[in-house]
Amino acid sequence: MSVQETLTRWRNKYIPDHVVGEILSKNWIDNMVPFLALVVTIVVFGQVIPDFYSLSSMSDTTRQLGEFMFIVMAMMIVMVGGGIDLSVGSNYALGNFVALYLMNLVGLPVGVAMPLVVVACALVGLLNGILIGYLGLRAFITTLVTLIIVRALVDMLLLQYAVDISMAMPESMIWEYIGIGSPMGIPFSFLLAVALVIVVHLFLSRTRPGWHIMAIGGSRKSAYNVGIPVRRMVCISYVISGALCGVAGALFAARLNSAGSDTGIGLEIMALTAAVVGGNSLGGGRGSATKALMGAVIVLLITNGLVRLGFQSGAAPLALGIILLAAIAIDVRWLKNRYKLLAKVYVSPAYLALPPCPATDPGADSPYAQNDKLRDVRLIGLGEVEGPEDVIFDRDGHLYTGTRFGDIVRFRAPDYDTPEIFAHTGGHPLGLAFDREGNLLVCVAGMGLYLITPDAEIRKMTDETNRTPWSIIDDSRLKLADDLDVAPDGRVFFSEATIRYGMSNWAYDALESRGNGRIICYDPATNRTRTVLRNLIFPNGICMAHDGQSFFFAETWACRISRYWFAGDKAGTVENVIDNLPGYPDNINRASDGSYWLALVGMRTPSMDLALKMPGFRRRMARRISPQELIFPNINTGCVLKFDEAGKVLDTLWDLSGENHPMITSMREHKGYLYLGGLLNNRIGKYKLDDADPEWTGVASYWGGAK
Repeated sequence: MSVQETLTRWRNKYIPDHVVGEILSKNWIDNMVPFLALVVTIVVFGQVIPDFYSLSSMSDTTRQLGEFMFIVMAMMIVMVGGGIDLSVGSNYALGNFVALYLMNLVGLPVGVAMPLVVVACALVGLLNGILIGYLGLRAFITTLVTLIIVRALVDMLLLQYAVDISMAMPESMIWEYIGIGSPMGIPFSFLLAVALVIVVHLFLSRTRPGWHIMAIGGSRKSAYNVGIPVRRMVCISYVISGALCGVAGALFAARLNSAGSDTGIGLEIMALTAAVVGGNSLGGGRGSATKALMGAVIVLLITNGLVRLGFQSGAAPLALGIILLAAIAIDVRWLKNRYKLLAKVYVSPAYLALPPCPATDPGADSPYAQNDKLRDVRLIGLGEVEGPEDVIFDRDGHLYTGTRFGDIVRFRAPDYDTPEIFAHTGGHPLGLAFDREGNLLVCVAGMGLYLITPDAEIRKMTDETNRTPWSIIDDSRLKLADDLDVAPDGRVFFSEATIRYGMSNWAYDALESRGNGRIICYDPATNRTRTVLRNLIFPNGICMAHDGQSFFFAETWACRISRYWFAGDKAGTVENVIDNLPGYPDNINRASDGSYWLALVGMRTPSMDLALKMPGFRRRMARRISPQELIFPNINTGCVLKFDEAGKVLDTLWDLSGENHPMITSMREHKGYLYLGGLLNNRIGKYKLDDADPEWTGVASYWGGAK
């Protein structure tokens, strides 16, 4: 190996470029900018303002924050649904007035006055909701008009009742506690705001109405097409906004017991700035309570900080305007370019140097020498199945396969002439296996491991496993479960080819050729799933050995077959069986003579082998050309191997013309014939094995009984 190759290998081994892409792919990356802005704000004002961190200063700030958070949350919920509420300031002032009127003049108890305040402000939100949600008026204009109307109403009421309100003082310990109470030294309003953040987070992330509002903000037309009541949910979002303004107004009334004409003026701009600065999108569909909290803290600290530093009254609005403009620009540019940036850095090829490809020339002194034994394969279901990645037989000899449309198709024995849909999985079925009870177990791409009973009832077995410690991406959810086999004790071992890509873009994992795959064990007895092997290079193909204590597995891009012991004296160990194949291995299955069949999904080429040692070249290729034009193995030549437990290749079957099976992903021996499947094929092949046991079946080999 040259010095340059050694340096390239070390560089790609010890500098994990893929981590950058994984970080950018996380949803919480949107929170990093507001979080850093929050840290900078706290540090800067902490340095320039005396006693910024004092207990009294923090108490005053958190008490104001408690009230302000309700307004910001009101704005954020409407924004998430794709709208805007400019009336929050006026509605806040209305809530303040109604609370003081009911408490000071009417003399109602707190338990009655507070709900009435919330209802009064919620009615303003209902008016907005009806006009915007049901009548289809523009949110900006509508809430601007509502702002003017409600502000005028509050001013007229203040002219008549302001003096009376200021002369009265409610005798209520509860009311006083709401305003200035500090349990455990923490302002009551702030504790209420913390509870609100938790409730709003759960509402948006864990409840159906919250999901509906998020979906409407993401795409109102799509939300309508899937049956979400768009008009009703838009209306509800404005009602919630109004109710939260009422709570904030009541808290302000309890704290200061005053009503002035300037109450709430400019508050809508502060709330809008806080929501946007926190990372909530003006376009809707993207936002969270945490982002609103960070934005509220930033805006409140800047506003109060400028006042305490002695700036003139116009400084704070000027600063908020500049911040809002910058936040909008960042939001628009980030939303537009995030996925472009992610597409450039997410694919991170590794250095992979395969051994020299073994000879395959016809007549060569090699077990892989080419022939054309698969030339005369009989075709089953030609044009009637699409993407039969795996094939299998039940105890009655019926043939099953999956299709790219999500169906499990069955061909009835003995002729296998007419296909029928046995079950529909909803995803792309890949690996298949039967358990002892005759249930069909299926790896469904993007969905996980499923069980189909003989009566075609579908049940989910598992769709997650234990998360890898210190993993950046959440790899607990299964993305590409692709093949499986069942141990004698009923445990299911299955491979997940990659944790970074799904069925639609698995080709990028070939481009990376790093250890993104794993093998997982599901135990039906305990209903627990755990990962048993990690960092495998596209594991794809699992077959139980005849000893019942180990299984063989293929690593496709590494061109090797290994054996893992899950029981016995060697439990937990891995042994290399074949370390240098002429092609890329896929499914493995038992043969009637005690050996094993192996499908090669594609053949190695000099250009691909060379590219695997040039990660920089592959990285540039991923950035500059479409997935359809990536350098890729030769998948136009079908090949099946037979090997024994020692790794000796016993037979090789080629389809050089590529007319019958240009891409073989699986094969299954059954009663003297070998049946072939292919992910990109539209047929199943049937090849007669002259030296095979004509009575041997896979079900009997695994579970005994009649052949």
